[in-house]
Amino acid sequence: MTSYWCEHALLGDGSIRSGVTVTVAEGVITSLGVGEPSNSMNRLAGLTIPGFANCHSHAFHRALRGRTQRGKGSFWTWREQMYQLAELLDPDTYYSLAKAVYREMSAAGITSVGEFHYLHHGRAGTPYAEPNAMGEALICAAREVGLRIALLDTCYLAAGIDLEVEGVQRRFSDGDVARWGERVEALADSWPATTDPGVVIGAAGHSVRAVPRPDLAVVAAWAKGRGRPLHVHVSEQTAENQACLAAYGCTPTELLAEAGVLGDLTSAVHATQLTDRDIALLGASGTTACFCPTTERDLGDGIGPAPALQAAGSALTLGSDSHAVIDPFEEMRALELNERLGSQERGHWSAAQLIAAGTAVGQASLGFATAGRIAVGAPADLVTLRLDSIRTAGCEPAAETAVFAATAADVVHVVGAGRVIATDADHEQIGRELDVAIAAAWGAS
Repeated sequence: MTSYWCEHALLGDGSIRSGVTVTVAEGVITSLGVGEPSNSMNRLAGLTIPGFANCHSHAFHRALRGRTQRGKGSFWTWREQMYQLAELLDPDTYYSLAKAVYREMSAAGITSVGEFHYLHHGRAGTPYAEPNAMGEALICAAREVGLRIALLDTCYLAAGIDLEVEGVQRRFSDGDVARWGERVEALADSWPATTDPGVVIGAAGHSVRAVPRPDLAVVAAWAKGRGRPLHVHVSEQTAENQACLAAYGCTPTELLAEAGVLGDLTSAVHATQLTDRDIALLGASGTTACFCPTTERDLGDGIGPAPALQAAGSALTLGSDSHAVIDPFEEMRALELNERLGSQERGHWSAAQLIAAGTAVGQASLGFATAGRIAVGAPADLVTLRLDSIRTAGCEPAAETAVFAATAADVVHVVGAGRVIATDADHEQIGRELDVAIAAAWGAS
């Protein structure tokens, strides 16, 4: 049993209390109280909030940071550089890179990650002797760091509507949806909840470009039949919408609705270029909308209709996607500030709503329903922010300080499921690990 004394803490009922004692046993919060600290307690000075969920991650994209921001271009030119990196990785280099990236996430206050995983096979699409070697590398990296992981095994079968995969895309494809299903079923069998409750094997359809129309229903049926998270890229770019309309006479959201993909287990990632009918379909079905603001602005995707989606019934979550930035505070802040730029109005969400999107709502969308709140019975995920940095000095211990003042650099102590997974003393070491892993990723042959 371990006890923490939090100078200030954001509790599960939304209140911020001072002098909160948190007792933890076997990774779960067993009691909360208010009082003075005893000598046996671990003291957490500052504001302690729940652990974040990074609901959309492509771990290997972290090696692109600082390389894809040169010159002009578009999502499509960025993708070519991403393909160059994807061609090089193998299970060993991917494990080392993912572990360093997940360490960076932990230091930013992230305690769960949704890994949208499509880099499955070896060169030219040849399966590894262990068909899920790349997925296993991601799972092992996350668990060693101390993150929970929803491994969203991604079906990717086409280079575009009615186009065969080519080049590095062969590494993404299982050839057909039946073989995708066999491989993901084997992975799920390897990680039942009784083996490790910190691992969830979910599914993803990469996009309507990469999964043929009849196969979308197969992917959805696999996830829904097992009660697993189901994620899909939706309308990130106008070109995707145009191709879908030309081929099928409907928008990507309408196609997903027809295929039975939408629903309360599903997250529509990006959801940027939507029609009013798309918004209504997503909201009425209870589909979550996962926004990745730092990537969406980096790639020039646009500003998605987040307020309209929320009003229609879609819960909102957040991810860092390409990891141009790994900072959950920046993602929360950007969701509001992007909308202010587009609407010329302030105050679309409260700070409490944005924290919920980044914590409890996000955790639930990955299959970790009890996480994301400081409450009895919840996993002991405690993220402590300093209140005396040059960013937070003079601020009150309030939700607004976390959302609109703090950054990942203000995170000084992170507990994930009762285990200390990061402190501010780790930053230099994590930087060295990233340097080594990224160099190895680019140098692999």
